[in-house]
Amino acid sequence: MTHTPDGRTAPPGPAVPAPPAVPPPHAPAHTPGTPHTPAAPPPQARRRTAFAEGADRLRRAATTEPGRLRIIGAVLAALVLAFGAVTAWQTTDRAAAADDVLTSSQPLTSDAADIYRSLADANTAASSGFLAGGQETAASRDRYEKDIRTAAAKLVNAAANSDPGSPSARTITRLNRLLPEYKGLVERARTYNRQGFPVGGAYLRYANEKMQEEMLPAAEDLYEKENQRLEADYADATPYPWAAIALGLLALAALGWAQRRTYLRTHRVLNHGLVAATAAAAVVLIWLTAGHTVARSGLDDSYDHGIRSLTVLHDARIASLRARGNENLTLVARGAETKKAGEETVDAYDHDFERDMDALDRGLTRAGRLADDDGGARPVASAAGAMAEWRQRHESARAQDENGNYQQALDLVIGAKGATGECFDTVDENLATALAHEEHEFERAAGDGRDALAGLPAGAAVLAVLGAAGAVLGIGRRLSEYR
Repeated sequence: MTHTPDGRTAPPGPAVPAPPAVPPPHAPAHTPGTPHTPAAPPPQARRRTAFAEGADRLRRAATTEPGRLRIIGAVLAALVLAFGAVTAWQTTDRAAAADDVLTSSQPLTSDAADIYRSLADANTAASSGFLAGGQETAASRDRYEKDIRTAAAKLVNAAANSDPGSPSARTITRLNRLLPEYKGLVERARTYNRQGFPVGGAYLRYANEKMQEEMLPAAEDLYEKENQRLEADYADATPYPWAAIALGLLALAALGWAQRRTYLRTHRVLNHGLVAATAAAAVVLIWLTAGHTVARSGLDDSYDHGIRSLTVLHDARIASLRARGNENLTLVARGAETKKAGEETVDAYDHDFERDMDALDRGLTRAGRLADDDGGARPVASAAGAMAEWRQRHESARAQDENGNYQQALDLVIGAKGATGECFDTVDENLATALAHEEHEFERAAGDGRDALAGLPAGAAVLAVLGAAGAVLGIGRRLSEYR
């Protein structure tokens, strides 16, 4: 019987043997008895950093003109902004220092000088009142009380403006402690003097010793510290802002190069954005240079014709106060205090009087040379004339005292007319007039210097932002030609 072949079944025939299994070529044959080690994964490509990829993109962009323009625009904007930021920073510091000179450090220096003057004058008034005995005048007493109140008020003001824990603050604290002690000694001296007890003179000399050896040196130290602070403020306010000037010149050079490059490639004379950026940077640079030059000139003028004269006049006034106090104490001590001057023994207070008068003479001579107008020279000349008369009257008083005429000597020192006290008052009044004039000169010149920097930090920042925007818009205009 014959069957029709079914397509779903293979026809009968000889069987074909299957090929033997061959292991994959990459898998090594496993040797029996050895541990199996898994194959290592194939090495992967090393991942690059974002910085390297960014550098590559930047290099690729720099090979095309649009990419170069974008880089140029970014650099120009950064330069202009950096110029404005550095200008604002440096001028802000200098404007603040100039303001400190005018409103802080110089007034505090004057306050320190007034503390010294008030203490020295109070000591002089106390000795003058003591010499008058039980008939101390109301004017002498009022002068002493006024000086003590002035010194106390100035100490409070100085303490409020000093840094806590600073050397100045410690000096002020010490003076505040010594002032009541001094007042107590003076009151004891007055009490015993009114009763006619000689111990009153000893108390007054002890009070004078506390003033001369403790209080006045501390006040002088405070004055010197405030002077150093004033010098530091001047040093911060006057240096030229070289970093800002250099950045300004660099920004202008870069803007000029960019405009020349644009002209060479497009033959267009002006690019409005770059021209605006150049104008803004030029205005800031001119404003910076001119403004700082004017400010420096004003501050230098305030120092040369204000601070130097004020310092000399303060020293001269202090010397006159010391001289007057020693002149009074010469009569109070009546030769009880002596010292060696070479081989000679001399009255200690009269010797110090001559030393102080020499210092006053030198100070008035220097003040006359520094005075640059009649308003400053005239009171100094009047003070010098009064000083010469003072010396002559003092010699007459000393001659009377050495001849045993104590009352005549006393009248020549504290008398109502023709006494050395008149000369001292004339010297002090003229020095006060000269100080007020020089103070006004200082305030005018320092104010001009400070005002020259007004508005420069804010103006520089605004113009820098506008300049950077102009540079970006100018380059953007060129980029739009490639779209």
